[in-house]
Parts: sequence; structure tokens; C-alpha cells
Amino acid sequence: MDILLLIIGLGLILAGANFLTDGSAALAQRFRVPEFIIGLTVVAVGTSTPELVVSFLSALEGEGDMAVGNVVGSNLFNVFIILGVCALIRPLPLTRQNIRRDLPVGVAASLVLCAVLADEVLDPTHPARIGRIEGLAMLLLYVLSVWTAARAARREQPAEDTPAARPIAGWLMALMIVGGLAALVFGGEIFLHNAVAIARKLGVSESVIAITLVAGGTSLPELASSVVSVVKGRPDIALGNVVGSNIANILLILGLCSTVVPLTPGGIDAVTLGAVVLSSLLLFAAAFTFRRRALDRWEGVLFLAIYGAYLWWLLAK
Repeated sequence: MDILLLIIGLGLILAGANFLTDGSAALAQRFRVPEFIIGLTVVAVGTSTPELVVSFLSALEGEGDMAVGNVVGSNLFNVFIILGVCALIRPLPLTRQNIRRDLPVGVAASLVLCAVLADEVLDPTHPARIGRIEGLAMLLLYVLSVWTAARAARREQPAEDTPAARPIAGWLMALMIVGGLAALVFGGEIFLHNAVAIARKLGVSESVIAITLVAGGTSLPELASSVVSVVKGRPDIALGNVVGSNIANILLILGLCSTVVPLTPGGIDAVTLGAVVLSSLLLFAAAFTFRRRALDRWEGVLFLAIYGAYLWWLLAK
């Protein structure tokens, strides 16, 4: 039964990703908004719903380490695994706006995370705490980043070489986006729950399950929607999805959680925080490497290798 439900969950994820991609592309075409902006906002926030649910419920139960750990693990998975896989399928182009505005905001968000958790890293006897004031500041920064991106979108036109989305009625477009998000979240929950059940039956340790399945499981919507977007020739949605999800995970989700219930995470060490900053810096640096303004296949391989090395370090320490 676990295997059957696993397959059903995977099917819902793939179907939801397909509907969400087509609906988002139609939305971008309807309102003449760049597809990257749609990925950065609508798709990113929607696919971050699992992280929001897990982190918020963990915060309410006093599990600050789970709330923060889920966000940290998801951000690492988003960049190193999702963009790594997407780049292997097709190199991801980076626009001037990405380089000058969007990717630096992602770097800034990771630095904000380091700043609010610096106490425990600098002095293990002084536990880190994300209070309500910090949470409100993070929420304000998120609103500001979205407002800036939306304002800039008014001056930007969709790329001319992007394949045109077929005309879709407004009600059908909304149904595709909402239904696609619902299928992604519901399918992801089914997949994650039954994958954990199978792993436990096979004797896999709880630490391995938490490091791989929980962080990866809550990122399944991002993975599915990004891969489908790339396959459909819409890499801007995939890139915007990951960048937007990482920003939303830190500023929106942790900001909201700590505003409601101050977070006191434990076990988030300097190496893990450094990996989060490294992921955003490497993504930004991809614009200036071998192939300018693109995340190439060899960089995708590098991202996957870094994530593998990080997992090995976690399990070996």
C-alpha cells in the first residue's frame, strides 16, 4: 500500500507541476509580465507552502530547530539539487535583471539568516533566538523585495524568444494555477509520508530520513515545477521559482513563524550556514563563469557534487 500511495503522490506532483507551469505561462502572457517574475512570486510562494506548513507547525510546538532546519535544508536542496538537475537538462540563462537585482536579493536573504543566527555560531553557550522584532523586519524585507520586483516588471517585457503560451480563458488559467498548486502540495505530502514509512521499514535511520526525505520532500513541488518548466522551454519560471522560494523561505516563512512564536533553533552550525551563503554566491557567480549569463551543465554537475559532499559531511560528523 505504501508503494501504491507513493506512486499516486508522484503522479499528483507531476500533474500539478504541468498545470502550474502552463497556467503560470498563460498568466505571464495575459498581463505581459516576465515569466521570471511569475516564477519569483506566484509559483515560488505557492510551491513553498509545504515548508510554510512544516515550519509553522514546528514553531507552534516549540521545535525551533525543526522550523529553521527545514528552511535551511530546503534552500540547499533548491539550489544544489533542483538547479543542478535543471542545468543538466538545459543551461539556464541569466538576464541582466537577475544579475543586478534578483540574485543579489537571494544573497542578502542568506546573509540575513546568518545575522539572526550568529549568536549561537559565535558563542555556543548563547543560544540563537529569532525574536518578534527580527521576524517583523524579515517580513518587511520580503514585502520590499516583492514590491521592487513587481515595480521593475512594469518596465520589462517578456523575452521575445520565449515560446508563446496558448490563449487560455481567465477562469481556466486560475483553475490551472490553484489546482496545480493543490496537487503539488497534496501529492508532496502523500509522497513524503509514504517515503518515510518505507524508509523506516527498510531500517534507515531517523537522521538520514530528516536530512534527505524531509528537506527534499518539502521541496518536491519546487523540483517538479522547475523540471517541467525547463522541459517545456520555460527556464525563467524554473529559475524564478528557486530564487523566489529561497527568499520566501527565509524572509517570509521564518519571518512569519518568529513573529507568531519566537524561534530558538539549535544545532545549526557554522558549516551549514556557510553552505547556505555559498549556494547563493555560487548561483550569482554562475553569471560570470565559462558561459556568461548562464548556469551551464558543468556547473549543474558541480552543484550536485557539492550537495553530495555536504550530505557526506553531515552523516560523518
